[in-house]
Amino acid sequence: MIIVLKKDATEEQIQHILEKTTKLGLKPNISRGVERTVIGLIGPEDVLRVTPLDVFPGVENVIPVLAPYRLVSREFRKENTVIKIKDGVEIGDNKVLVIAGPCSIESKELTLSVAKKVKAAGAKVLRGGAFKPRTSPYDFQGLGEEGLKYLKEAGEQLNMATITEVMDVRDLELICKYTDILQIGARNMQNFTLLKEIGKLHKPVMLKRGISATIKEWLMSAEYILSNGNFNVMLCERGIRTYETATRNTLDINAIPLVKQLSHLPVVVDPSHATGVWNLVSPAAKAAVAAGCDGLMIEVHDNPEEALSDGTQSLLPYKFGVLMQEIKQIAKVIGRDT
Repeated sequence: MIIVLKKDATEEQIQHILEKTTKLGLKPNISRGVERTVIGLIGPEDVLRVTPLDVFPGVENVIPVLAPYRLVSREFRKENTVIKIKDGVEIGDNKVLVIAGPCSIESKELTLSVAKKVKAAGAKVLRGGAFKPRTSPYDFQGLGEEGLKYLKEAGEQLNMATITEVMDVRDLELICKYTDILQIGARNMQNFTLLKEIGKLHKPVMLKRGISATIKEWLMSAEYILSNGNFNVMLCERGIRTYETATRNTLDINAIPLVKQLSHLPVVVDPSHATGVWNLVSPAAKAAVAAGCDGLMIEVHDNPEEALSDGTQSLLPYKFGVLMQEIKQIAKVIGRDT
């Protein structure tokens, strides 16, 4: 249920609604928009149905939410959510945010080398995996805390925001010390224990779509995070599994405009994992920008032939630089910037 407040609703009236609904066993979530302030209520349907919410002072209208993902939906918030990651780095506004770096943090030298090159090309966020979920237990699993230190050092030296994947609730406190954005990978999209714990934080989160997840399932996973208090969530389309085997996954371009219609959350696209082939990354990235994505996450490596993970889908730095110039042109055509 959504309570739409009058334009002249006072702070005292808002607090009165929050207190009353909390006492009824409901969980209120407030969204202060440009034109209106709304309060989304989560709780038992029978309580919502019988409580006369429209008689509260300051209430203009009460709207039932049809989508099962209540807080994630456009019904709850009409304006796009803009997430501030750090000073000068935001996502959800008119700019297309680019996240780039190696798949895995392999060494201090490589991390800093790639970071310098992607920043020079225009990337604002440095990516790198310290704990790597791999299909085979014999593949490189990441450097752990040592890798996190390298990521943080490179980010601080170059004034870049950082992102890395968290797979286990037990690692959450450690990873939060070193990174600006928490990435929830495709394999953990429905790890509800992890989602709920991350929901208790206020740290920016990037939630990747599960390999076989429907859009509804993806948005419901985001709802777990928002319903626990963290609204700093960006959604990442990274390709889904279909019957096609020519590429690693199938990039669902449809998902970009559709999710932006359904939800107020920013949408990021990962063309590296979506295609799995380095020479398809640029075309897929450009298509994603044209379709309206708010950000891109791209894997870049100095020497893909010797990469410890995902070398086949990693761009060389100079190819990444060319792509950034092409993205800038496409963004300009559709009224956006990078």
